[in-house]
Amino acid sequence: MDFNIVGFSFWMLVCVASILLIYGLWKGSSKLLIISSIAFLLPTLYFIGAENWFKFLVLIPLFPLIIAYFTNKNVKNT
Repeated sequence: MDFNIVGFSFWMLVCVASILLIYGLWKGSSKLLIISSIAFLLPTLYFIGAENWFKFLVLIPLFPLIIAYFTNKNVKNT
């Protein structure tokens, strides 16, 4: 069984992005949410060539960006 560096890095980015998303939501940090969105972007670009509903996985990085926008907006208003 060979070590597959591409698969390992793919899943490592997904895990790191998920941890950053949860931690960013918990702390209310827009910077962590933006970094999480960037980390989600690379693995989801793999699914652009899909011809079924997997193509919609590319929209996942938009959710942390939208949450970061509203988090940043709430910080500026207070």
